[in-house]
Amino acid sequence: MPETYEEAGNAAPSQAPEMSEVGTIVNIFFEPGRTFEDLRRKPRWIMGMVLIALLVSAYAFGISYKVGEAGMRRFMVEQLEKNPNIQSLDPEAKANAIDMQLKIQGYMRYSIPIFVVIALFIGGLLYFLGTKAFGGTGGFMQSLSVWVYSSIPPTVLAMLGSFIVLAIKSADEIDLATSQRGLINANPSMLIDGKAHPLLATLIATVDVFMIWGWILAAIGLRITNRLSSGSAWGVVIIIAVIGVLFRLLGAIFSGNPG
Repeated sequence: MPETYEEAGNAAPSQAPEMSEVGTIVNIFFEPGRTFEDLRRKPRWIMGMVLIALLVSAYAFGISYKVGEAGMRRFMVEQLEKNPNIQSLDPEAKANAIDMQLKIQGYMRYSIPIFVVIALFIGGLLYFLGTKAFGGTGGFMQSLSVWVYSSIPPTVLAMLGSFIVLAIKSADEIDLATSQRGLINANPSMLIDGKAHPLLATLIATVDVFMIWGWILAAIGLRITNRLSSGSAWGVVIIIAVIGVLFRLLGAIFSGNPG
């Protein structure tokens, strides 16, 4: 007799999984409920984490290669010119500052996988704390699995779409200030001049198809893996999403670029 939803929700986390880790990555696109039921039984996140880190790193290197050193230098000059302290420097000092920033950016690209892993662990911790506050029963590994697997479909499609645009567009058409999160604009921010109104563009960009897809998957995952009600699961997702939006707005304030 097939296992009922209630029986799956009460399954012990130590039970053997029905899917392989590759299977969970594929099935999260088509059967998120069944996938999260399996992740409740046996949390997995390593392969998903590696996939996200590789895609984000590949995009960062791809866009850097596309615009070239000249494009990166122009972008760096634009960013440094926004700083009043830099504007007062003599040309040689400005050039040295730009060279230093380019070197730092080069090193940071190689560190992207580390930053991605750290960010995913922090996200998993936030979901864990949030679900505990709402009375959830799952452990940290279940919450980490939900964060990672709810991020996989939007990340994969957004990055693949960005790679296609990157191959089609010329380097002159790529705006580094607005393309840090990808080249696919699945939100109304494309209607706003991000350079003139970075805060408004950042706020509107949160109404994004990929982000909303990730939130829906996260709510499904938290409900199943932590045995929360739908309202509580959405409460956790929305609270943490709002915190993320606030940090993006702060980033837009300090950088002058839409986040």
